[in-house]
Amino acid sequence: MAKAPPESTKTSLRQRLRAHAADRWPQLATVDVRYHGVFAYVSATLPDGRVQPLCRLRYGSSASTWGFAIYLASNDSYQDSTLPNGMRAGSPQDALDCACGLYLNDPTAWIQPPKS
Repeated sequence: MAKAPPESTKTSLRQRLRAHAADRWPQLATVDVRYHGVFAYVSATLPDGRVQPLCRLRYGSSASTWGFAIYLASNDSYQDSTLPNGMRAGSPQDALDCACGLYLNDPTAWIQPPKS
């Protein structure tokens, strides 16, 4: 059974998501992360002040790979989901891109760059 992420991982996750959002999603005012046990709940504040829940990440003892669940506005819950690369876990940045692609209506977020 996985334990809650250590404080250093929480800080790192928050910094990584905010830096990625600043580069890829400049239309977001902020990206916020709150924690409950093994879960990190990611939301964004839009320029008009509205808060949009995006996804839930599940810590599994690795700071670089997290389980992914998309936020479902239709029933105010999270659903375990698959990232565009077909995996159920991945980098926090991939999870942010997937969720923002949906909620900001930008399907280019789901296009995987060719592997070198």
